[in-house]
Amino acid sequence: MAIKDLFKSQLQVVNVGLESFRTSLDQAHAPSVQVDWRPPVAVDPKDLKKVQARAEAIDKANAKAAAKLLAAKPFLIGLEKALDVVPGMKEDLILHAGPPITWERMCGPMRGAVMGALVYEGLAQSPEEAAKMAAAGAVKFSPCHEHSAVGPMAGIISASMPVYVLKNEEHGNLGFCTLNEGLGKVLRYGAYAPEVIAKLKWMETTLYPTLKKAVAKLGKIDLKNIIAQALHMGDEVHTRNRAATSLFYRAIAPAVVRTAPDPETAAKVLEFLNGNDHSFLNLSMPASKVSLDAARDVKDSSIVTVMARNGTDFGIQLSATGNEWFTGPAPVPDALYFPGFSKADANPDIGDSAITETAGLGGFAIAAAPAIVQFIGGSASDALDHTRRMYEISVAENSVYQIPGLDFRGSPTGIDVRKVVEKGIFPVIDTGVAHREPGIGQVGAGILSAPPEPFQKALAGLARKLGGKK
Repeated sequence: MAIKDLFKSQLQVVNVGLESFRTSLDQAHAPSVQVDWRPPVAVDPKDLKKVQARAEAIDKANAKAAAKLLAAKPFLIGLEKALDVVPGMKEDLILHAGPPITWERMCGPMRGAVMGALVYEGLAQSPEEAAKMAAAGAVKFSPCHEHSAVGPMAGIISASMPVYVLKNEEHGNLGFCTLNEGLGKVLRYGAYAPEVIAKLKWMETTLYPTLKKAVAKLGKIDLKNIIAQALHMGDEVHTRNRAATSLFYRAIAPAVVRTAPDPETAAKVLEFLNGNDHSFLNLSMPASKVSLDAARDVKDSSIVTVMARNGTDFGIQLSATGNEWFTGPAPVPDALYFPGFSKADANPDIGDSAITETAGLGGFAIAAAPAIVQFIGGSASDALDHTRRMYEISVAENSVYQIPGLDFRGSPTGIDVRKVVEKGIFPVIDTGVAHREPGIGQVGAGILSAPPEPFQKALAGLARKLGGKK
């Protein structure tokens, strides 16, 4: 266009800065386009140079790790007490969500869940006594992820708690997770009232043995198949599990009826599962865990194998760096809060449930469950955009986990820490929100982006691992 004709045409604005800069343009009904651009994440140039120099080797390693992840076949094979099957479990050990943390640094909801677990185990007679025990070092703490396990929200697993036992039949590794308590005031959100403990005891004495017999009757349940179907039915199997829970219910109900000790027990167990849309969450999480654990310890791989939060820190692990944690402060989610609560009441993000996003589900598959974005006042197109962005930081697509709204494209899978740093795009995560004080429970649900610091540190850790290798 000739410069003399420039001002004869309608002006159109291309905004490269903050999206809020478009507000006045929108109010004036001026046409504008927002450029979805982010600066690269700040990292040590020497570390970046080391990683870039090994790009070919890393790409090959990522292809190997991704192939293991995609080939995973997670099955539910049984239920047992944690002490009997979880590696390294002891009577005085409490497993928790996220990276390692001490009692002194634990957030309110995690402390509340620990207190409730100690009362549940009979190690303390009251929450107050439990808090004193924990502060005095009478119990030990360790991340669920370091014991082939995962736990939602506070993620607490104690010795007597029943756990699902999963097996990745492609690679043979096992994974574990507690049973979901339902919504409201529950242990995983830091509540420890007598009714919370009573429900846990019912789960131990009635729900657990009934489900154990039912699964034994069936032999095993194909969880990958259920997840694939649920994605076609509006779930992303993190925040929304209604379809997946219904499919699990259909699979297990006949066996419950046939193996329960009496009709009333069968009815109560099935009513509990049916009345809790989040029942399947405690299966989608370990299904993701056993899938990702198969992709661990691949030399040179920059794929993220863990994202987890303990309510204080947000931590990640990489395939090439094994069990090393890279952490930063956990953010507070954007959320829809229950009546009477606000962001001021919210604890920073907490839970191992981001293992679903790490495996290409949850927020990475949110386009399959657009209703979730209503938690923060979003639209269906926002859900599609979230998933499309996640393809930019992933190394593969899962052809089994397909997203109808994207023409059945496979979900973005295998987060590459290099791409996160290079593009400044951070994993999107669906999440519940716990009150920051112990004993209160859930106050909302929402969505957030992972913080940058763990990924900055992870790139440096990868560079150290690559250092000196040819």
